[in-house]
Amino acid sequence: MRLRNVKYAKDLILQNPHIVVPNPQDYKNKWDGHFQNNNPIEVEIGCGKGKFVYELAEANPNINFIGIEKFDSVIVRALEKVLEHPLPNLRLIRFDAEKIEDVFSENEVSKIYLNFSDPWPKVRQAKRRLTSRKFLDRYAKVLSENAEIEFKTDNFILYEFSMMSFNAHKQYKILDINLNLYKNLPKNNIQTEFEVKFVEMGNQIFFLKVIFTGEQNEINL
Repeated sequence: MRLRNVKYAKDLILQNPHIVVPNPQDYKNKWDGHFQNNNPIEVEIGCGKGKFVYELAEANPNINFIGIEKFDSVIVRALEKVLEHPLPNLRLIRFDAEKIEDVFSENEVSKIYLNFSDPWPKVRQAKRRLTSRKFLDRYAKVLSENAEIEFKTDNFILYEFSMMSFNAHKQYKILDINLNLYKNLPKNNIQTEFEVKFVEMGNQIFFLKVIFTGEQNEINL
């Protein structure tokens, strides 16, 4: 899907460093100082236009949330939401998740959300999926013990791949497998923009909840 260019995006982002944090690498192991509290930090990778992470932060004022998005023309929409009604426990960073360990230190993140990530459907693209072994290794470098990862998708091939990837990685344990989230929808479910569209289209929504155990004995694939 081609991204629509937002001409003013870069300027608006630069004008609001208190929301879209510049040079996030400078805050590695220092996010508690940035937020001025010791509350847990939860991260949405690929926050898109920010609906999910904003509503999550609004509902959980005692948790600090960081939305990661790598495109100016997308994250600016999340920024606009925050500018309308600022939240002290929400920050955004324009960054590539491939370098997540440059932004967070060991044990600094208590939860990661992966919502409707790009499925990268071709076999040769598998390593680019946010649930590939390469990315799971990266998350392991920043997650605290017993931290969770929640994953949603409408793409069964990605879902199956993700289950196999988590299951093969000894530092993770799958807690919940849900092949039809909307059959018995949790009351606290927060929808992303994509989720709203997919549900309206009648697409089945798949869900995983995973815990990071911190064990070091891994299976080499």
